[in-house]
Amino acid sequence: MKAQEMTEIDETAHADEPDGASLCAHEDGDEATDGHARRDYILLGSKQRAPSLASALYIVATPIGNLKDMTVRALEVLAGCDIIACEDTRVSRKLLTHYGIHTRLITYHEHNADKQRPYLLNALDEGKAVALISDAGTPLLSDPGYKLVADMLEADHAVVPIPGASAMLSALVASGLPTDQIHFAGFLPQKAGARNRKLADLKDIPGTLVFYESPRRLGAVLPAMAEHLGAGREVVIARELTKKFEDFHRGALGELAEHYANVDAPKGEAVVLLGPAEEEAPDENDIDAMIIRGLEEGQHIKALSGEIAQKVGAKKNDIYKRALGLKDALGNGGDKA
Repeated sequence: MKAQEMTEIDETAHADEPDGASLCAHEDGDEATDGHARRDYILLGSKQRAPSLASALYIVATPIGNLKDMTVRALEVLAGCDIIACEDTRVSRKLLTHYGIHTRLITYHEHNADKQRPYLLNALDEGKAVALISDAGTPLLSDPGYKLVADMLEADHAVVPIPGASAMLSALVASGLPTDQIHFAGFLPQKAGARNRKLADLKDIPGTLVFYESPRRLGAVLPAMAEHLGAGREVVIARELTKKFEDFHRGALGELAEHYANVDAPKGEAVVLLGPAEEEAPDENDIDAMIIRGLEEGQHIKALSGEIAQKVGAKKNDIYKRALGLKDALGNGGDKA
């Protein structure tokens, strides 16, 4: 889930592995380099053996807060692959240790992605299986993984999604906001000027807008959203998803912006969801101008009324009555009703 809130990366975890070297020292046997059995994992206190994997890049979702959300399929892939590419080895090692997985880890993040992509491509060229994970949730959402996927596909390597937890989808389905049309905007820029320009670009996008945000920035980001996107829009702020103190804060954007600007920053990474902007009522003068233009062009009132009603989101009967009144006022009695 993290992008701009990236923590310090442990670059010394595998400092002995030069770029382009063979990625997995235990490729020809069932023993990992640390003495643990390769492909083993622990599930409900019982040791399991992962099946052999075909050579591919596996995009693996991991829990966003509750370890019980780890899927069996994800465990099999992480235990059975040759190498796991992750954002931060310190974070991912805790998850893998919990499940007794000892697959080799390397870092893949926004600061080293250009260097690591050829390294991982070489692994698949050698017939290896590689898993890509993020610190939490589904990879490629607000991280540089899409470039790796694109390069793998261009090289005719298979890419396999292993679905699971997602902060964006978890927040969305419990938000109560429309889900038929959504736009995921990820993290907004940290600098105010760039952030304001981004928000201005999002103003006219229809549907529900979804953002990832650091809790300590809510006090600055929400007022900017209210200014550029409309203080009356419905907003839901989801925090601590899947954890004990999971919280959904709902209200008008302007009200919540004022609230978070005047309180201490809450805990837990936030998902901010903005409901669609309310459609403005059509201007009566504009409607009259469209009716008059249509009458002058000789259009039938019924057809003209239906066309205008659909365009402005009004009732056809209301437009029809208005057109009749304008027709009489213009002295254009005719029989084109």
